[in-house]
Amino acid sequence: MNGAESLIATLVNNGVRICFTNPGTSEMHFVAALDEVEGMRCVLCLFEGVVSGAADGYARMTGSPAATLLHLGPGLGNALANIHNAKKGHVPMVNIVGDHATYHLQYDAPLTSDIAGIAGPVSHWVHSSGAADAIAKDAAEAVRRAGIGQIATLVLPADVSWGDNPGGAQAAVEVAAPAPVAAARLQQALAMLQSGRRTAIMLGGREISGEVTLLASRIGVATGARILTETFPTRVRRGAGTGMVERLPYLAELAIDSLKDLEQLILVGADSPVSFFAYPGVASAIAPETCEQLQLAGPDDAIELALETLLESLDAVDAVPQVHPLELPELPGGALDANSVALALAHLLPEDAIVVDEGITAGLACFPLTANAQPHDWLNQTGGSIGWGLPAAVGAALACPERKVICLEGDGSAMYTIQALWTMAREHLDITVVLFNNRKYSILELEFLRTGARGGKPGPKAASSLDIGSPDMDFVAMAQGMGVSASCARTSEEFNQQLETALQGRGPHLIDARIPPLAL
Repeated sequence: MNGAESLIATLVNNGVRICFTNPGTSEMHFVAALDEVEGMRCVLCLFEGVVSGAADGYARMTGSPAATLLHLGPGLGNALANIHNAKKGHVPMVNIVGDHATYHLQYDAPLTSDIAGIAGPVSHWVHSSGAADAIAKDAAEAVRRAGIGQIATLVLPADVSWGDNPGGAQAAVEVAAPAPVAAARLQQALAMLQSGRRTAIMLGGREISGEVTLLASRIGVATGARILTETFPTRVRRGAGTGMVERLPYLAELAIDSLKDLEQLILVGADSPVSFFAYPGVASAIAPETCEQLQLAGPDDAIELALETLLESLDAVDAVPQVHPLELPELPGGALDANSVALALAHLLPEDAIVVDEGITAGLACFPLTANAQPHDWLNQTGGSIGWGLPAAVGAALACPERKVICLEGDGSAMYTIQALWTMAREHLDITVVLFNNRKYSILELEFLRTGARGGKPGPKAASSLDIGSPDMDFVAMAQGMGVSASCARTSEEFNQQLETALQGRGPHLIDARIPPLAL
């Protein structure tokens, strides 16, 4: 085996069976090894931001890391935004970044860069292999790190890739199981829940499963505690049969008002909530200063076991959770807007669908209006770096080919990684993209108002920076040009019919939903 072959074989031995790639010259021996080593699926993406976003979506749905293959520092740089989103969501990922041959680095060729320096801020572990006989061991360590929810970035010099590795591949490594929550913290949480004070439990972590929502709801019923999630939990099970859980509002003012009466906050996989941005006269911390906070469990802890233990300690194992009933709204009619899209989605959403949400302002209506829809998983944009939705849908569809994936996408954010449509077509992925086309950066218009810049009223130059019309983008033509069937909806009736047709069929389809911009 050469180094690249031992690397891929090690990944396969450790359950990493898919690699999202955008390779260059330095990675050609890795590319060649894909035909020599059985078990690795290669998925080509036309931009590195699609590579990393797809790896994120795949890992969210499988719980296991995918690999990425990136070309040197610039390729890694192009992937950073969605690696950032994955890191914020505690999503595992193994990045393989090609580099010049070790002896070539001294010449400072045009693509030479500080790969470790670029990778560091978005990685938990960065390592450059120094020899072909070390790469398999290094790959095993990368998988071990990723297995506990980390971003592992392994740099692969070209001569390490083509050099001989007589030791061959490494066997599967042992990945640490989620850590049990310390008894002292469980006792503190128990005391808080029995204190009679106004208390809330906030859920977060890599996944809020249906069982977690039911356990938390039972604790809420038994103690009177409010049950919430973070604003954008990484993955959450929702819909009929799941426990009723509030979502912390996005706008800081609304979030602060939501928690203003709290005396105690128990964090389960979630961080202490803060405002996404600073605003004049608005506090950065969401919970009241007087609110006692307990970090009961981190995202890597055994969250479900901790909640079960609390229920038993409360002597509340018979508590009946509050669950969402199946209540489907009627299909809307008339003018098409964000609310009518949300109602149609709630009515037509298939059972066990996966919703990837990067709808930004237009998508805000979809979350509450689908609370009583068929049971489904909802993936959120965790790091705030747009251009995540379309690639994450690619990864989710590859992870769960038997499930329908619906991607809610804003027009502005779609243009960051529009190349993902090509991969959807190439891989024949069952994805329906609902593209909210309001020809505005509406979220930025809202933030312009909220920050008070220029009194909240943009001048002509500022306004032009927030308007993505003139020319209006033709998403139907763009999708069709990359092999994805597409249609345009201007009324609710048109949207209802197009969404139903897309969800009943197979393969990728994009619906260009022409909606009015956010009214400010």
